[in-house]
Amino acid sequence: MTVSAVIGTQWGDEGKGKVVDMMAGQAQVIVRFQGGNNAGHTVIAEGEKFELHLIPSGILYPEKKTVMGGGMVVDPWSLLEEIDELRQKNISFDNFFLSDCAHLVLPYHLILDQLEEEMRASQKLGTTSRGIGPAYVDKAARRGLRMGDLLHRERLAARLQAALSYHNNILEKAFGREPYSYQELFNSLWEAGQRLAPYIGSTTLLLDRWRQEGLNILFEGAQGTLLDIDHGTYPYVTSSNTVAGAAGPGAGLGPGRIDRVIGVTKAYQTRVGEGPFPTEDPGPEGDKLRKDGGEYGVTTGRPRRCGWLDLPLLRHACRVNGVDWLALTKIDVLRGHPQIRVATGYQVGEDKLEEMPTDTDLLQKIEPVYEMLPGWEEDLINCRTFEDLPANAQQYVQFIEEQLGLPIQLIGVGPQRQQIITRGDWQ
Repeated sequence: MTVSAVIGTQWGDEGKGKVVDMMAGQAQVIVRFQGGNNAGHTVIAEGEKFELHLIPSGILYPEKKTVMGGGMVVDPWSLLEEIDELRQKNISFDNFFLSDCAHLVLPYHLILDQLEEEMRASQKLGTTSRGIGPAYVDKAARRGLRMGDLLHRERLAARLQAALSYHNNILEKAFGREPYSYQELFNSLWEAGQRLAPYIGSTTLLLDRWRQEGLNILFEGAQGTLLDIDHGTYPYVTSSNTVAGAAGPGAGLGPGRIDRVIGVTKAYQTRVGEGPFPTEDPGPEGDKLRKDGGEYGVTTGRPRRCGWLDLPLLRHACRVNGVDWLALTKIDVLRGHPQIRVATGYQVGEDKLEEMPTDTDLLQKIEPVYEMLPGWEEDLINCRTFEDLPANAQQYVQFIEEQLGLPIQLIGVGPQRQQIITRGDWQ
C-alpha cells in the first residue's frame, strides 16, 4: 500500500493531469483535495481529449475510485455539467465519491469575485471569476454551505437564508446590485442536490477504510505551489493551500499517511493572470513556446504568459512540498530553440540570489541570471527511453537534476498517454 501526492511545482498548468493519468494505473483511489473549477486538467486518452475542471483525472478509469475531497469548493451546477459531458463520452460514475464537507460555490460568490476584481483597478489579481475566493472567505467566516447541506431540506433552507441575507446586504448597499431571490436559488440548489445526492458522503471514512485494506491512494493537486496562499507569490495566488501538506486535511487523511510526493514541472515556465514572472519572455521565443505548447488555459481559454525554467522557484517548490522525485513534462516543446535558457539565480543590484525571495515586490524587480544550454532540432514524440533523446535533451534533463539534487523519473515527450519516458523506480 502506497499513498502518493502529485503536486504542481510552478503556477499550475504543469501537465499534472497526464502524470496523474499515468500513475493512476498503479493506484486504486484518486483524490483531489483543494480548489474548485478555477483549475483544469487536460488528458488525452485513447486519442480522445478530456478537459476536466473539478473531477479528478482518475474518472477515466472505470475501475478506480475517484474522490472529491472536503478541502474543495464546488459549484454544483458546473459539476453536474461536467458529469453530463463525461457521461456522453461513456465515462462511468459508479465509483465516484463527493465529500459532504466540500463547500459550495454559489452565484453570489461569482458576482462578488467579479466586482471585487473590478475594485482593484490597477492592482487586479487576474482571478478566473469563478467565485473561488469568496467561497473560501465564507468557509473561513463560518457562513458557507456544504455539500452535506444539500441532503437536508430544512437545514439547507435555514443556512441559505442566513448566507443570502448577508450577501444580498453587501450586493445592494456596497455595489448597488439587485439582490438574489431566495426561493429561486433554493429551488435550483435543491434540484442540483437531488441529482448529486447519490455521490455525497463521508469520504474521510472511506479513505481510511481503503488505506487499511491496502489500496494505493493517489492525491491529485490542482493549480501549483507558486499559487499556494501561504507559499506562493502572494497576493497573486489562489485562495487555498496547493502544497502537499494540504492533501491530508483537504482529504481527511492524516499527513503522516503520505508516503511520497511527486513534483510536476514543465520544461519551461508559464503563468495565467497577474503577478511576478522573472523569466517571462514577451518576445518571439515566448510566442513560439505558447504556439508549440498550446499554452491556453483549460478553464478560461486565456493565453498563458510563457518563459524559461526558473530553478530558484522550482527549488523553493521542491522544498516546501518535500518532493521525492520529479516528472518533467512537455520537453518536446523546446524543440527548435538554438539555445535554451535556464535561470539559476537572480541579480538584485550588486547582489546575487540563489533562492526565491518571499518578498513579491522584490520578485517583480529582480533580473534572472541565465545558464545557456544547447537546443536540438529532433522531434521527441517517438522517444521511449532516456537514451532515445538527443544528446542535448539528455543534457538538459541532467542539468536540472544536478541543480536540484533530485531525480527526474518521468519525462513527457508529447500529449498522448503513451508519449512518456520512465526512469528508475517511479511506480
